[in-house]
Amino acid sequence: MRTKPFLSGRKEEELHALIDTVPDAMVLIDQAGAIRSFSRGAEAMFGFDEAEVLGENVSMLMPSPDRENHDGYIRHYLATAEKRIIGIGRITTARHRNGNTFPINLSIGEVKIDGTQGFIGFIRDLTEKQQTERELHGLQADLAHVSRISSMGSLATSLAHELNQPLTAVANYANAARDLLDEPKAEDLALAREAMEHCAEQAIRAGKIVHRLRDFISRGDTERQIASLRRLTQEASALALMNGDGRGVDFETALDDSVDAVLVDPIQVQQVILNLLRNALEAMREVDHKQLSVSSSRYDESFVHVSVSDSGPGLEPQVADRLFHPFNSTKPGGMGIGLSICHDIITAHDGKIWVEPSDFGGTAFHFTLPLAQIGEESD
Repeated sequence: MRTKPFLSGRKEEELHALIDTVPDAMVLIDQAGAIRSFSRGAEAMFGFDEAEVLGENVSMLMPSPDRENHDGYIRHYLATAEKRIIGIGRITTARHRNGNTFPINLSIGEVKIDGTQGFIGFIRDLTEKQQTERELHGLQADLAHVSRISSMGSLATSLAHELNQPLTAVANYANAARDLLDEPKAEDLALAREAMEHCAEQAIRAGKIVHRLRDFISRGDTERQIASLRRLTQEASALALMNGDGRGVDFETALDDSVDAVLVDPIQVQQVILNLLRNALEAMREVDHKQLSVSSSRYDESFVHVSVSDSGPGLEPQVADRLFHPFNSTKPGGMGIGLSICHDIITAHDGKIWVEPSDFGGTAFHFTLPLAQIGEESD
């Protein structure tokens, strides 16, 4: 269905000539959400010719749940003039003609042409490396420093420093006892026993160091603030799907807005979502049908339940039982650190994390997060 353009004749041609000079996508819609202009950049980005989309609802370019909710967003703005997205750039996802989902930076502005109100979207594809480095630099820098929990370099340095002395002592005492027992005499046996006692003491000391560091990580304080679970999920999804990792994946989110406000350390929780999404994408590499979803619902009065489900090959029961133990990995060459970190982060937020078979035939990771209660203030 084609609709009457905002302009006619020469003015319409001049407007289109202008927006076609912009390398990124530009999409002009009316108050009903119908596409009124579709730039050449948009044609290249989404795989549609302008003639195919004129008059169609712009939600056709969106994955769920934005696809179903978009008309409601417009009605809410027209009724209240409350700017939730307009004038504010944000990272989210879009849907290509072939069904693939890809990360974008979306900015929306309000326009009036010849007295007719409409909205114009400026869309930048974030899948290319050079664009990603610029658009996601700040977000990636934060995620690269996810506190003590995911700072594996610092943990390794601390372990090496702390354990060096007792392990060196163990080796020295063991070597001394061995030498004393080469040609044992009565007095040498007593010295060898003493050396072995010291060896045991130092081994126990090394064990206590590991235990102390583990407690330090597990009980580390989190800097909590009120955050939007939807926004955390959108940004983590954009990162997970970058560089074409979402190619061929049917990705959707089903987030309950009534439990959107959570009291968390945003960077740490985003790291959990990102880890689970990347694990799911990796698990589905060899399967024909790739389906991935993130959903949320109320768990109880104080917590929200979040699920990340995929259509991968699933997990063996014996693997699932030890999945969150450190240094236990299902990946060839993997260190088994990522899911252990997720467990530590969720536990530090007073939540819990577990795994079950998904409705898609693969794996579903579930975790809970504390809801922001009425009267709480963000830091």
